[in-house]
Amino acid sequence: MATLTSTEWALAQRPVGLPQQSDFEKKTVEIADPGPGEIQVQNSWMSVDPYMRGRMYDRESYVPPFGIGETMTGGAVGRVTASNNPDFQVGDLVQSMNGWRTAWVGDPATAMAVKLPGDTGLPDSAFLGVAGMPGLTAYAGILRVAELKEGDTVFVSGAAGAVGSTVVQIAKIKNCTVIGSAGGPDKCAFVKSLGADHVIDYKEAKGFDGLVAALREAAPKGIDVYFDNVGGDHLTAAIEVARPMARFAECGMIAQYNETGTPVGPHNIIQVVGKQLKIQGFIVSTHADMQPAFLADMAKWIAAGQMKFQETVMEGIDKAPDAFIGLFSGANTGKMLVKLG
Repeated sequence: MATLTSTEWALAQRPVGLPQQSDFEKKTVEIADPGPGEIQVQNSWMSVDPYMRGRMYDRESYVPPFGIGETMTGGAVGRVTASNNPDFQVGDLVQSMNGWRTAWVGDPATAMAVKLPGDTGLPDSAFLGVAGMPGLTAYAGILRVAELKEGDTVFVSGAAGAVGSTVVQIAKIKNCTVIGSAGGPDKCAFVKSLGADHVIDYKEAKGFDGLVAALREAAPKGIDVYFDNVGGDHLTAAIEVARPMARFAECGMIAQYNETGTPVGPHNIIQVVGKQLKIQGFIVSTHADMQPAFLADMAKWIAAGQMKFQETVMEGIDKAPDAFIGLFSGANTGKMLVKLG
C-alpha cells in the first residue's frame, strides 16, 4: 500500500474581521497505510463555504470551533487509494468532511465519508455544490422552511452564489416569480440566465433605500418569501416590502460574518408583528431526512435542463485560503471550489 504525503491547512490564529493569509498555516503530513476498518483517500476537490468563518471564532455554535494548529475540515471529494474496510474499494469515489488537505487516512464514519454513485453524469465537483450540501441547503430552505407555494413572489439575496442560484431555479420550477440580488453586471446576467424574472444589482442600489425602491418596482404587491443569504440592508428591505404572512428562510448573513463592531439590526423589526411574518433560521443538517427526495429531484431537474450550475475554481491546495477569503469579496459566481491534484 502506498504511503501518501498530504499538504494541509491549519488555523494559525483566530481572524479579526476579514481573514488574512497570515491567519492560516500550511503544513506537510505523512499519511500512513490504513489500519483496521480504515481507508486512505487522495482528495481531488475541496470546498470552501461561508459557514467556516463562524468556526474560526472560539465560541460555542452548532459545530465546534477550529482548533489552532489543527488541520481544518470541510467538504471534499476524492478517490480511495487503499482500503482495510469491506464497504470501500480502491478507486471508489467518496465525499467526506476531510477537506483542507490533499490526502487522509482514517475511519470513514469519523470522516463522514460516503461512497458516491459513479453513473450520475455529473462531474465529481458537483457533489460539493448543486448535488451536495449547498444544493440541499437551498432545497430544504425554500421548500420546507419557507413553505414555498406555487405563484409566490420570491426574493433571493446572494442569488449568484452556490445556494442562492439553486434557490432561484427551484422557485422557477415551482412556477414562482423570482427576484434575485447580486453584485455587478456579470453576476446579474448570470442570475437572469437562471430564469429570474427581475435582478437587482445591490452595488447600484447602494443600501436600504435603493433596495426598497428596486424591490417595489419589481414586486409592487410585495413579496411572499425571502431567502436570506446576506442579512443587513437586504433583510431590512425584505421586511419593508413583505406582504402579510410572508415567510423568511434565514440561511446566512454574510454581511455580518466579519463584523468587528456592534451589528445593527433591522430598524423596522416591529413590522414582523403587524405583518405576522414568519422568520426562521435553519441549519441544513437538521433537514438531512430530505436527502433522498433532494437527490431524486436534482437528478431529474439536471437531466431535463431545468437546473444549471456554475463553479469558480482555484487550482491547487496552496490557493485554499485565497478561495476562502474570496467568498467575502464576491470573487465567486456559483460554487467556490479548490481543485486538488
